[in-house]
This record gives sequence, C-alpha cells and structure tokens, in this order.
Amino acid sequence: MANFTYNNIGIAGLAAAVPKHIYRNLTDNKNFTEEDAAAIVDKTGILERRVADAATCASDLCYTASEQLINEMGIDRNEIDVLIFVSQTPDFRMPATGIILQHRLNLPKSCLAFDVNLGCSGFVIGLNMAYSLLQQDSIRKVLLLNGETRTKVYSFKDRQTGFLFGDAGTACLVDKNDKYGPSWFMLDSDGAKSDYISIKSGGYRNPSTPDSFIEREHENGRVYSDEQGYMDGAGVFEFVITEVPKSIKKILQFAGSEKEEVDFFVFHQANKFMNEHLNRKLKLEEGKVPFSLQKFGNTSSVSIPITIVSELNGKLSGAQKVLISGFGVGLSLGTAILNIDNPWLGELSEI
Repeated sequence: MANFTYNNIGIAGLAAAVPKHIYRNLTDNKNFTEEDAAAIVDKTGILERRVADAATCASDLCYTASEQLINEMGIDRNEIDVLIFVSQTPDFRMPATGIILQHRLNLPKSCLAFDVNLGCSGFVIGLNMAYSLLQQDSIRKVLLLNGETRTKVYSFKDRQTGFLFGDAGTACLVDKNDKYGPSWFMLDSDGAKSDYISIKSGGYRNPSTPDSFIEREHENGRVYSDEQGYMDGAGVFEFVITEVPKSIKKILQFAGSEKEEVDFFVFHQANKFMNEHLNRKLKLEEGKVPFSLQKFGNTSSVSIPITIVSELNGKLSGAQKVLISGFGVGLSLGTAILNIDNPWLGELSEI
C-alpha cells in the first residue's frame, strides 16, 4: 500500500466550470420511455447533467475555472511552478493538454506541465502528486486541473451508463503554509479488474476501425460501440462497498483520528445507490456527506472538487478536517485526510 504523509501543504483555493447546457434525464433521453427513465433516475439519483457542445473540451472548462481562480485570488502567475492536468478526455493524443494550458494561461516557461491519465481517483492521486512536489524548496504553487467531457465517450443508448455522466472542469491551487498542518494519503490499484470500466478500441492495442464505431446491442438491451465506454456495474459496486470502507478505516488509523473528528466526507459521486450504501456501511452522519451528483452526474475525477465548490461554499471556515475518497477506473482507489483552513471557493462558472 502506498501511504504518504505531508506537513504544512494544503488547498488554498478551488474553482469550477460547467457547460451551460443542462440535460434533464427524465425528459431529454429519447432512447427510453418516461417510465424507464424514471426508474433509472430513481436508482442513480441523477436528475440532470451538464453536457458540452462539440467545440468544448475538458481543457476549456479547466481554463475558465483557472482564470477565475487566478484572477479572483490575485495569484501571481509567475509563482505557479507546476501545472497538473488530470483527464481521460484530453484535447489530443499528443501533445499533452497540460502543456497547451500552460501557454494558454500565460504561465512561465519554467512551469512544469504534464497530463495524468486517471479517472475517478484522479483528483486524490493528482493532489498527492501536488503535495509531493511542494516538498521541494523551489516549488511555490501547484495548479491542479481536473477536467472531463465524459458525455462524448459514453452511449446515451446504454441503460447502465447513458444516464450517468456529466461534463465539468475544476482548478485547485495548492501551496505551502504552516496553518495546514499534517495530511495523509493512501493510494491503491487493482489492475486485475481493469476491464470493469473500459473503452475497447481507439488505443494502440486495438486501433480504431470503421467497424469499431458501429453501435451494437449487447446483453440486457445495452447499446454501445467499441469506441464508447463500457462499465460492469455489479463488479464496480462490489469493489466500492468492499474496498472503500477498508481504505477509510485504515487511513483514520494511519492518521490517528476518529471518524467523529472528520468534519466532511467528500466521496467520488458515482451514483445514489452506491454512495448511499457506502454511507450506511460506514455509519456516517448525513450532514457530513455532501452530494452533487443530482445536479452534475458522475464527472469522474472532477466529482470531488466540484462537490466541494458547489456544496461546501460557506461551510469551510477556519481549521477543519476533510476526508476525500475517489474510486473507479483502473480499478484504482485514493483516500486522503486533509486539514483545510478557510480555502477560497469560487462561484460556479458556466460556459
């Protein structure tokens, strides 16, 4: 198990951006009857999502969030020494989107910029990378960007995934300050279950072909092509309810903390059924577990930071302890306990 501890590094600010277009699951998906749509929405808890148009990429959402954060916080761009872009829907296969954003945001050429290809656990793992880099004396500030346009890669005709995913982007500024105190991270991987959430074609193992774009009907009436995302919902559910509670109990022990000392638990927004089951298993107080998936759907690595921005604005004042946990694609799992001290949280931007 990869465990990490840090001192005096933390989140200074967070901003989020979403597409203006609101897609309402109960009425907008014409591939299903109203009765079928209502049954799926009742289980997932996702009433609506934000859907990017054909011209909008994950980088555009992150750019908007970054500009808001940098300008409203009054950050000197020359002090941003690292930019990390976490996404599985980048602008191109190459070059790295993070380097494009370094130039677009007018950050100095001395800024290290790179991409991280991770899904649901990406914010936690990206944050751990930011904390690790900030242990260096020469690194002053890290800009962690999480962006996804997942609606572009999942079939709206698939009963299991067609109602789940939304598009969003966030910007998180991480820096050094004595007020933050200690933080703890635990990161795990389970590649034996890598096919539970996957896209079969489009890479170098299975290159795209004309045939790979053809949508086909699969088991239980699911319709998707080999270029679109597949998810084994039952397998993912078993992984989450088995491994996530273990991870949370272990990190509390690792940090020498009790569950009652944590002010907020912010989980990856997978779906209502899965997250509520997780909350019951851990016996968490309802008021300590914010939800945003009813408004944004499952936004993959973006779901934790956008939940903080949308649901905890005005609630994070003074020194507080926040536990975050991201789990999914890989399969991978990242859990952290952070000491938060009055971070700047922006109002949600729309583009």
